[in-house]
Amino acid sequence: MGQKVNLLVIGEGGREFAIAKKLKESASVNHVYCAPGNVGMPSVGVEPVAIAENDFASLIKFAKEHDIKWTFVGPEDCLVDGIVDDFRTAGLKIFGPDARAAQLEGSKDYALNFMNNYGVPTAKHASYRDQTAILEHVDQFGYPVVIKENGLAGGKGVVIAQDHNAAVQTIKEMFASGQARIVLEECLAGPEYSMFVVISNGHYRILPMAQDHKRAYDGDRGPNTGGMGAYSPLPQLSATDRQRMIDEVVKPTVDGLVKGEYHYHGVLYIGLMLTADGPKVIEYNVRLGDPETQVILPRLDTDLYQLVDAAINDQPLPVINESADASFGVVLASQGYPQKPIHDQELGSFPESSEVEIDYANVTGTLSHLRGAGGRLLMVLAQAETLQEAHDRVYMYLEKLNQPECFYRHDIGAKAGLWNDNRD
Repeated sequence: MGQKVNLLVIGEGGREFAIAKKLKESASVNHVYCAPGNVGMPSVGVEPVAIAENDFASLIKFAKEHDIKWTFVGPEDCLVDGIVDDFRTAGLKIFGPDARAAQLEGSKDYALNFMNNYGVPTAKHASYRDQTAILEHVDQFGYPVVIKENGLAGGKGVVIAQDHNAAVQTIKEMFASGQARIVLEECLAGPEYSMFVVISNGHYRILPMAQDHKRAYDGDRGPNTGGMGAYSPLPQLSATDRQRMIDEVVKPTVDGLVKGEYHYHGVLYIGLMLTADGPKVIEYNVRLGDPETQVILPRLDTDLYQLVDAAINDQPLPVINESADASFGVVLASQGYPQKPIHDQELGSFPESSEVEIDYANVTGTLSHLRGAGGRLLMVLAQAETLQEAHDRVYMYLEKLNQPECFYRHDIGAKAGLWNDNRD
C-alpha cells in the first residue's frame, strides 16, 4: 500500500461528522480534517479546523499547506456558491458538483426545467415571480397544494397548504420575506424514499437507501425540518419498485447530466415518492443528506475513500457492498426547532454505551460539558442485525436521558413496521 493520505471535509454538522468518521476508517487515510467541524469530532479521530465553510480562500490555503489529496464538500451552500470552481481553479481536487450543476438544488425552478428537458417524472408544477399571477392560478392545482421557496431553505422552505386561505397566506408571507420566485406543485401521494447516487461524469453507483422523517413531531405533524431521524434498509420497498426508481429516474437523470455537459462529479440525492403512477422526483439535492448520511454510511462496506477517489479521478467505480446489518438513528433537537430553537442550554455529557453511537452536530463546549447551539444537536445511532433491535437500542438510550430543553420523535421507523410497545 502506498503512503497514507490527508483529507479535508467541509462542514460542521452531523452529516459531516458521519462522512469524516467513515473516511477515517479507510486503511488508505492518515488524517481527516473538518472545517469548521464541531467539538465532538475528536471523539472519532477527526480534527476540527477553525475555518468557516464559506471562506474559500482560507480553505484553499489550508489544503495546499496540509498536503490534502482531495476535499469532500458537505453543505449545499458552499456548492451553490462555487467552492468546487474555486478549488479546481487553484489546481486542487474536490468532490462535489460545480456551481452550474449545483443549481439543481439551488433553484427549484431550474431543477424542474431539467426534469422536463430530460424526461424525469415529477409532479405537475409551475413557477411564478409575480404574486398576482400565482394567486390567480393556485386553485388550479387542487388541495392540498405544495408551495416551495425557489432557493435554498435548509429543507424547511416547503409548505403543504390544505385549502385556499392557507395557500394565499403562505404565498403572501413568502413574497413578503423576500422570495423572488415561488413554485407550486401538485401534492403527490405515497411513501417517500431517499436515494443517493455517486456520479462520476456519467458513471454511477447507488448507495444504501434510507427513509427520512421531515416533520418535527410524532405522526408526521408539525413543520418541515431538515430531518428528525432515518433508518436503513427499507423492508417495505420491493426490489421491483427499487429497480423502477433506477430505470425511470436515476438513468434519465444521469443521461441528462451527460447530455447537458454538466461533468458531474459528486453525490446526487434524489428525493422520491412512490405514487400509484410510479416513482416521481420530489427534489434533487447535490450532496449527501442529513440525517440519512448517518445511517447509510455505517451500512456501506465498500471503502468510502476508494469510492470517492475513483469518482474524482474518472476511474472505474468500485461495486457497492451493503452490510446485512440495519442502521437506525434519531435526532435530538433543541426545543422550539425549527421555528425558534433555543440556544446555549446546558447539555452536560452523554454517557458512552456499547449499544449506540452519537454523531454530534450543533453543540459547543467540550464533550464533558456540552451546550446546545440551536437546531438539531446530535443523532443517537445503532447498528444491529434487525431494524427492530437497532430501533430499541436507540430509544432505550434516549429514554434514560434528562434533557428537558430538547425533544425527539418517538415514531421513527413506524412506516417500516417498527413498534415502540416493548420498551422498558
